[in-house]
Amino acid sequence: MSQCLNPNCLNQNPPNTNFCQKCGAKLLLAERYRAVKIIGKGGFGRTFKAVDEFKPSQPFCVIKQFFPDAQGTQNLEKAAELFAQEAVRLESLGKHPQIPELLAFFTQDNRQYLIQELIEGKNLQQELETTGQFNETQIWDLLNDLLPVLEFIHSQQVIHRDIKPENIIRRPDYSGKKGELVLVDFGAAKYATPNTLAVTGTVIGSAGYAAPEQAVGKAIFASDIYSLGVTCIHLLTQVEPFELFDVSENDWVWRDFLSSSISDDLGNILDKMIVGATKKRFQSVEEILALIKPDIFDSSRSEKQVSDFSPSASIPEVELSSEVGIDYGDLHDFLAAKKWREADIETARLMLKITHQESRGKLNIRSIDNFPCTDLQTINQLWVKYSNGKFGFSVQKEIWESFSNQTFYLTYEKFGDRLGWHSIIGWTNYDNLIFNVEKAPDGHLPAMFAMSGNWVWFMELGKLFSALIKRLKNCEI
Repeated sequence: MSQCLNPNCLNQNPPNTNFCQKCGAKLLLAERYRAVKIIGKGGFGRTFKAVDEFKPSQPFCVIKQFFPDAQGTQNLEKAAELFAQEAVRLESLGKHPQIPELLAFFTQDNRQYLIQELIEGKNLQQELETTGQFNETQIWDLLNDLLPVLEFIHSQQVIHRDIKPENIIRRPDYSGKKGELVLVDFGAAKYATPNTLAVTGTVIGSAGYAAPEQAVGKAIFASDIYSLGVTCIHLLTQVEPFELFDVSENDWVWRDFLSSSISDDLGNILDKMIVGATKKRFQSVEEILALIKPDIFDSSRSEKQVSDFSPSASIPEVELSSEVGIDYGDLHDFLAAKKWREADIETARLMLKITHQESRGKLNIRSIDNFPCTDLQTINQLWVKYSNGKFGFSVQKEIWESFSNQTFYLTYEKFGDRLGWHSIIGWTNYDNLIFNVEKAPDGHLPAMFAMSGNWVWFMELGKLFSALIKRLKNCEI
C-alpha cells in the first residue's frame, strides 16, 4: 500500500500510486521515499514505515513527519526547533551501529521530514509486557550493551534526555540469539557545552524517568545515567517508576517489588545511578564501566603495573641528574614531604627554566620537542617514586595511549576525564585540582606545566600533550 502523508487525509492507496486518490497529494517524498503505513504518533507528528524506492533493494526506512499538537506561535516554534534538532544530533553521531542512521532531512509541502534507518525489533517495554520481569543477567547484559553507546553519545557532547524502555529497541537476531540494543528517538537530545549547561533549558523528558535536575531544565550527562538506572529498576520489577519511589521517605523502594533477590554488586550500582543528588550519583559512564569491566576500564591499573613503578621495585633511588645543570633538590624535598602543590609549582618552574620559556610563562611544542631526556627522566622518576606510581609523566603517557585508537579530540577529552582535569562543566581551574594522593585520580599531577594561566585551554594543551607523549617515547620513558 501507499500511505498518504497529508495530515488531513491519510488515505491508503494502491501500491506504486504517485498521487493520493482521495486528496491528490503527492505520495513520494523527495522522489524516492514512499510511506507504507503509520507506525507511531506523538506530540511532534507522525512516524511512518516507508520504502526507499531510489535504491535497487528498496530497503525499509522511517519517515518522521513534523505535525505538532502544540498550540501557540512560541510552542510551535520550539517544537519545530526540537524536531530539527533531532536531525542535527543524529547527523553529529555519525554511523554508530546502535544509533539509527540519519538518511535525509528536508521540507516538502511546507512540512518538515526526517528520514532515518528503520530499526526492526521490539522495544524493551514490549519485551517486558510479553515475557515479564527481567532477571539480573538480563540487566547486566543491558548495561554492558548500552553503557558504551551512552559513553559515545556523551563523548560527542550530546545528552539524550529521554532514555526509557520504549526508546531502547532490540534488533532481531535470526540465529536464535537476542540481538544488540539500539538507542532511538533523539528528539529531546541536547548539545551540551559549558554555556548551555549553565543556563536553564527546556523542561523535557518522560515523567518518572527524568532526573530531578532535568525536570527543572538543568539536564547534565549524569541525567542520562539516572534515566538508564530507572529503566533498569522498572524492567526488574515491572512496576512504574512513580510507584517505586516513596515520596514520604524521599527514597527509592524498588527492592520491595523484586520477585527474586539480586546481587549487592548490581544493587549498589543501580542505587548510585538513580540517587537524586547529582554529586552522589555516578558522574560519568566511565565510572560505571570501571566497576563492570575493570579489566578494560581500570582507573587504578593492575597490581603488577603499580608495583612496576613502586619505590621498592625498579626505582628505589633517583639520581638527580641533569643535562643542563638543574638543581632538583627542592623538587625532591617537596615530593618526599608529600607537598604535592609545591612540587607541582616547582616542576612547572624548572621546566620553564630548562626550556628558556620563563619570560613567556608557558611551554610550547618546540620546547617539548627539545626537552632534555635526562631531565625529563629525573622529573618523572621523582614523581613516580614519591607518589608510589600514581603521578608522573609515564603514568599520563600510559593513560593517553589507552585512548590512542580514538580521534585526537576524543583522546584528549577522555584523557582529561581520566586525569580529573575535565568534567561536564568544562576544564578544571588549577585551584580546583586535587593535591591529595589518596583522593586524586591516577596521572592527576604534575599539571601546572601544561596549563595556560589558571585555566586549561583544551586545544593548546591537547597539542602540547601529544608532543609530550612523542618526546617520552623518544626518550624511552
